[in-house]
Amino acid sequence: MRLHVAALTLLLVMASPGFASEQIPDQYPQSVLYSKPVEVIPHIWSAIGATAPPTYENAGHNNNLSFIITGEGVVVVNGGASYLLAKSLHDEIRLITKEPVTLVINENGQGHAMLGNAYWAEQGVPILAHVDAAEEFDDRGPQILARMETYNRDKAAGTVLKGPSETFDEERVVQMGRFRIEVKNLGPAHSPGDIVVWLPEQSLVISGDMAFHERLLPIFDDTDTAGWLESWEVFEALKATYVIPGHGHPTNMDQVRRYTKDYLVYLRGLIGKLLEEGGTLEEAYYVDQSPYAHLDTFEQLATRNAGRVFEQMEFE
Repeated sequence: MRLHVAALTLLLVMASPGFASEQIPDQYPQSVLYSKPVEVIPHIWSAIGATAPPTYENAGHNNNLSFIITGEGVVVVNGGASYLLAKSLHDEIRLITKEPVTLVINENGQGHAMLGNAYWAEQGVPILAHVDAAEEFDDRGPQILARMETYNRDKAAGTVLKGPSETFDEERVVQMGRFRIEVKNLGPAHSPGDIVVWLPEQSLVISGDMAFHERLLPIFDDTDTAGWLESWEVFEALKATYVIPGHGHPTNMDQVRRYTKDYLVYLRGLIGKLLEEGGTLEEAYYVDQSPYAHLDTFEQLATRNAGRVFEQMEFE
């Protein structure tokens, strides 16, 4: 596949963790979006979100909102964290192509993936998600919406709960225009119903929260770290050349392996040793995670991650 020099250079530059900074509140002030969409490789675009937690300044756009211009319609990956974010993304898409949006895919059941669904539903666009993600959003939607309204205030306008219109279990294949799009659940990982969007002919994967590299990955109560490591092997077997992660700039498999799989192995190793020595939950909070201290969100997440891994591994 031919890739023009400018796009290739941009991709290589963006592979460095130093390129992103959680200290930058907004990179695109004229839009609700945190940043203007960029073309990663031909016909595949992404509006890269902040690597900071969701705030009023970044309008909750702290994940990647990607889209594929297929030649027969546009496939959007992630509904966005609010009605206004979804609308702002659609406005940008309309500046780039006359093709209509024909499908929205939610990468999981979290707010930044689904809270913008109501906008897309108004446009008559079908919305696809894994069945577990749909159930997660159905169960926790009111709390997710309330949290977003708290930080987003007036930018939450128009946002109401709307789940996906279609669900699948293991895989959904969409053949549209010039693209074969494989939407896959690879097994337990970061949150219920995590999916990846695999484009085999382009060797590109939109990984969702399967893969991190510029910010420390968060471990939630329902994160399955042991299962994530097993699912990672399936993810690696794709042998993707290009990775658009759930958070942070487009990169490659080496980078996301270093900051996702290797981090999980490292943290589980520390906690496993602590458990063998009869250590406590309080001690777990202070295990040495300094090799990852340069990542964005480290201060917010590191001790919490350690505690949750300790609680999980106690019962493995």
